[in-house]
Amino acid sequence: MVTHSYRFPAGEASTSNMTIPESKADDQWRLDGMDDDPSTVGPVSIPDTEWIMTHEEHHAAKTLGIGKAIAVLTSGGDAQGMNAAVRAVVRVGIFTGARVFFVHEGYQGLVDGGEHIREATWESVSMMLQLGGTVIGSARCKDFREREGRLRAAHNLVKRGITNLCVIGGDGSLTGADTFRSEWSDLLNDLQKDGKI
Repeated sequence: MVTHSYRFPAGEASTSNMTIPESKADDQWRLDGMDDDPSTVGPVSIPDTEWIMTHEEHHAAKTLGIGKAIAVLTSGGDAQGMNAAVRAVVRVGIFTGARVFFVHEGYQGLVDGGEHIREATWESVSMMLQLGGTVIGSARCKDFREREGRLRAAHNLVKRGITNLCVIGGDGSLTGADTFRSEWSDLLNDLQKDGKI
């Protein structure tokens, strides 16, 4: 390992050391905005808002989601950024070691289960940023407004081992998610009494 030192202009940063691999120890590591004046080389200055992960922190981040499964759904009217949000959930989930599932057609897909809940891959979100609307769909769902519908939705999550639900939508969507969260323990108890889990 080689230690390289760079400095921001005075007053913009705190000082610390940065170690980088020898194979990368060349000018490609110079910070943007630095001139070629050798007097700018000195102690490393990192802005107070900058965060550099240690190897241990990186490993911890990559294993944070192991044993977890996340379902992501979009609900309500289409809005800008929905696909970007879905992509972010999928990629960060996979990066941290979790399994990630798409729930197609919003809460209706959660209630219906079956082919509406499919596992996502890194590649399955590759070309969605430039698309409008929501690629996993959104639908109105009267069933989810009733406890029986939420019970079916809970069963569909539990039988796939899904431990977390990410709902992307507006006020009504998040109200539904909050109701589901507040009833979760009771729904699981009912499923257990019925012998479904």
